[in-house]
Amino acid sequence: MSFSDSAMRDAFPGVSADDEEPAGEAYWESVLAEAAVALLPGNTRATGNSLLPVARPPVSATGQQSRATLYADVAGMLDGTLPSPPEPDVLRRSDGVSLFYAGQVNLVFGDPESGKTWLCLAAVAETLTRGRSALVLDLDHNGAAATVSRLIDLGAPESALRDPQRFRYAEPEDGAEVLAIVADAGTWHPYVIVLDSVGEVVPLFGGSSNSPDDFTRVHAAVMKPLAMGGAAVLCVDHLAKNSESRAMGSTGTAAKKRAVGGVSLRVTIADQFAPGHGGSAHVTIAKDRHGGLRQHCGNADREPLAGTFVMRVDDTGPSWHIAAPADGQRNPAEAPEQADLDALAALDPAPASVRDVADRLHWKWKRAGDSLRAFRALPAVLPVAHTGVGQHGNTPSEPVRCRECPAECRQVIWPRCFHECWPRRVMG
Repeated sequence: MSFSDSAMRDAFPGVSADDEEPAGEAYWESVLAEAAVALLPGNTRATGNSLLPVARPPVSATGQQSRATLYADVAGMLDGTLPSPPEPDVLRRSDGVSLFYAGQVNLVFGDPESGKTWLCLAAVAETLTRGRSALVLDLDHNGAAATVSRLIDLGAPESALRDPQRFRYAEPEDGAEVLAIVADAGTWHPYVIVLDSVGEVVPLFGGSSNSPDDFTRVHAAVMKPLAMGGAAVLCVDHLAKNSESRAMGSTGTAAKKRAVGGVSLRVTIADQFAPGHGGSAHVTIAKDRHGGLRQHCGNADREPLAGTFVMRVDDTGPSWHIAAPADGQRNPAEAPEQADLDALAALDPAPASVRDVADRLHWKWKRAGDSLRAFRALPAVLPVAHTGVGQHGNTPSEPVRCRECPAECRQVIWPRCFHECWPRRVMG
C-alpha cells in the first residue's frame, strides 16, 4: 500500500513523526496497527480492554479548530447555484431509476440467504461494467474465489476484475487491517464499496454491535471516511430474531439506522436462490434520507416496494435485473389479504382507527394498520368521517358509479353501492 505522508499526518496528529523527513510506509503501517489496539491521544478511547477509534475534529496549525472546515460556506453557496438534492445513481432498475447513493453510507439487511450479498455484488458488477471501480470488504469470509465467481456470473468484465485500479477484494482479520484498507481507499477512490457484514466490523475493534457508542465510533473511523471519499458504501447486515425487532430493521443497535445517509433497504426472499436456477427477492425501502428513490415508488406502504431483484439461469447462462414495481404494486409483506378487507367492509359502524380495528377484530396492531391503510386507499370504500388528529375521512367528493348497478351516490361501499346492492345499514 502507498500512503500520502501529509494525509497520514493529518489523520494522526497525535503521532510524532520526523518533521523534516517524510515518514516511510512501514512507519505509517505500524501507526495503523497501533491505532486499532493502542491508546493514541485524542484518537482512541479505552473501555476496559476495548480500544475503539474516535473521530477527531479538524485543527489549525495553532491548535485551534478551523472555522473553514467546521462550517459550510452558505454565503458562497447562495452566490452560486444551490445544489440539487442527492439522487441515487448505483444499481439501476428496469426503468432507469437507481437504488443506492454515491458518497453516502447505504444499508442492505435481511435474513440469511435472502439475496443481500447478491444484490450488493450486482451493484459491483454494474459499476465495473460502467467503467468505474469497486472494493469488496469481506468480513463474513465468503472467500475470494466465491466472490469473484459470483461477480463473473453477474456479468462483471474479467478485464476489470484483473485490474487492481478497478477492483480490489480484501478479507481483513483485525481492526488494523480494516484501518489500513480505509486509508488505502483514499489513494484510488473506488466508486462502490461493499462491506459484508456490519455485524463483524465493531467486534474487530473489541466493541459490541449492540452498543450505540461503540458502533458510532467505528462508523466514524471506517464507514464515514469511505463515504466522504465519494463512494457508495453498501453495508450488509442481518435481521434480528425477535419478531418486534425485525419490524424495526437490522439487528443490533438503532444507531445503525441513524447512521444511514443514503438508503436502507430490506431484502425479503420471493423465490429461493439456488445454484443453476437463480431466484428472486423483494427489495423494500426502510429509510431514504433524501427521498430520491422513494419518490419513484408507491406510497401505500410504510416500506414501499423499491423493486424485485431477479436472477435467472438458462441455456445462454445467468442473467439478472432489478424489476421496477408496476403502478399500484404493493409491498407483499404489507398488502393485506382480501378476507381482511372484507372483514373491514363488514364492520358497522365503520372502522375509525387502527386501535378500533385491533380491538373489534382482535388483530395484532400491524395487521390492523396495514389492512386499514389499504382499505382506505381503495377507489370506493365505506365512507369514514374525520375522527380526529391523524384520521382522515374518505367519503367521495364526487358521486361514484356502482360497479354492479347504474346507481350514483356519495355513500358507497366497496365494491358495490350502499343503496342498491347492499341491505340498508346505519352508517357510523
